[in-house]
Amino acid sequence: MSFKVVKARKQFGVSYPALYADSSNCSDEKNRQTFNCVQRAHQNSLENQPIFLTLLTLSGLQYPVTAATFGAVYLAGRIGYVQGYSTGDPQKRVNYMTALGYVGIFGLVGTTIKFAADLLSK
Repeated sequence: MSFKVVKARKQFGVSYPALYADSSNCSDEKNRQTFNCVQRAHQNSLENQPIFLTLLTLSGLQYPVTAATFGAVYLAGRIGYVQGYSTGDPQKRVNYMTALGYVGIFGLVGTTIKFAADLLSK
């Protein structure tokens, strides 16, 4: 994902330290929209990473294969999310791959809750 942002920075002329494109660093509205979508896709993935890694770790302590499977499904969903969002049309960030990501994250939530319940019942 970070490679997409670096590529978009070069393509649309948005230099550091600007986090987003605005009229001062990118004159074309469509280019601003596309760059900002690429940047937001990356930023959103970073924002969600701590909870994903926490759930993956906790779930994996008792259910390593299940956790790995749900983790892979979640990551496939994130790839679909980033690909859709990076088109420059924010509506495309929600697609069947994004839905698949929810299966992965909710699977990790469920197995983490089961792990916690098992610990508490001992």
